[in-house]
Amino acid sequence: MIDHITIEVADLEKSKLFYERAFVPLGYRLSFGKEGVFWAFDVGNGCLFEIQRTGEAPPHTHLHVAFRVGSKAEVDAFHQSALAAGAKDNGAPGPRPDYAENYYACFVLDPDGYNIEAMINEPPASS
Repeated sequence: MIDHITIEVADLEKSKLFYERAFVPLGYRLSFGKEGVFWAFDVGNGCLFEIQRTGEAPPHTHLHVAFRVGSKAEVDAFHQSALAAGAKDNGAPGPRPDYAENYYACFVLDPDGYNIEAMINEPPASS
């Protein structure tokens, strides 16, 4: 399942206002963000559509797609398979506590240089 898609925009505030207005009939709303850096819109089912300022540092690219998976093992396996298929590493599998407490992800660049992520953001299963 796609967790979020991020696109690069030239004018972050202009794009924020545009999407806030354009999404009204769809019921999509601004969820969170960081002034001058990015904004995330809740598009339902736990999925996000994000806009980011042009020129953000890696791991970001002009287009970013994050796939939500079921386990850390799947994140690890995706990373290995993508590299074996010719992707370039853009962030090894591991925790990303700066994103969220239980966020675990990896990033690869596909053959066209797009940033593709596999991630999970769920608390560890209790025993």
